[in-house]
Parts: sequence; structure tokens; C-alpha cells
Amino acid sequence: MIVARKSKSVINHQLDVAQIGENGLRCATLFTMQMCGVFLALGQEVFNQLIRGISIGKLKTYQVYEKFKLRARLVKLNSESLRKAAPRFWARIEAGEEEFATDLSQVFLLSHLDMIVEILDFLGIPNEQGFFDKDLKPEQYLTEGWQSRVYEAFHPKYQREILLFYVNHLDWELNKTDQVFLPAA
Repeated sequence: MIVARKSKSVINHQLDVAQIGENGLRCATLFTMQMCGVFLALGQEVFNQLIRGISIGKLKTYQVYEKFKLRARLVKLNSESLRKAAPRFWARIEAGEEEFATDLSQVFLLSHLDMIVEILDFLGIPNEQGFFDKDLKPEQYLTEGWQSRVYEAFHPKYQREILLFYVNHLDWELNKTDQVFLPAA
């Protein structure tokens, strides 16, 4: 696992209205932030792009292929079956299946481990190939405006969707935030 899992709890993924912050960035406030809430705030198009970026090879390397195939309720796990299953996956996210959302987020992260290592190094967060201490105190690393700095530094190199997902996932995991970072398009 890339980062420590948060304990599972009942989800409430009500979105508050999107706001434009003083820095010109949109933020959606979530009543209770859970992984489903992150996906919902980012939207279905971002979600579909994340599905297309799943690396079957990395799932096999990290021995999560079979587990995810079962969790995803797929007989066959390949690019085509993932693409076809995306609407069903989205429906499960909308239904608040938090365990599925958490497993899916880990699949997205494992598929982009190189990017994660680069971002953690950029932020100065001590890590071992993308894995860091679950008790890490983020205050010294995730200073004000860190999301914008990461986005600006890495958006030329990585797809917007995975970059937005990871920035929000990292913020959710370490800061337990109720805000979703969405730079102006």
C-alpha cells in the first residue's frame, strides 16, 4: 500500500457548492470526506481517464491483480474490460461503496508509482519508492499552496487526471481535508 488506509466509516458524500478561492482555484467542500467523495468531486470524466490509466502489469507486480479483479466483479481484467466496466464502477462510487473506492484508489496509485515518488521527493517527504510512514506529520512538508506548486511543476509531464487525483488523495490521507483541489481549467 502506498499510504496508510484511513479507518472505514459510513460515507456521506454530499457535495457543497463549488467555490472559487482567493487564489482563483476551485474547491469543492465535502460534508464528510471519504474516497468516494474525492472521486465524486473530481467528476466522472476524470474518473474515466483514471480507469484508462490502470496498469495491469503493475497490478500483477504488486500482487493485487486477482484481489482487484474480484473486487471489481470482473471475469477478465484487461484494458477493454476496465473501459467497459467504468460506468458500473462509477455507479458503485455514487452508491457510496467506500471499500471499493479505497481499493480502486490504490490501483490508480500503484499504476503511477513513478509519479508519486517524484512528487514526494519534490515535497521533501521521506519515502521508500513511494511508500511513507503512516504516522508522518505533514505540516512541515505540505505548507500553504503546496497543491498549486505540485500541479504547476508536474502538469506538463503527467496527465491532469492522475495528478489531480494524487494531490487530492495525498491531502485527504495526510491532512484529513474536506476540500478538493481543482485548478481552473
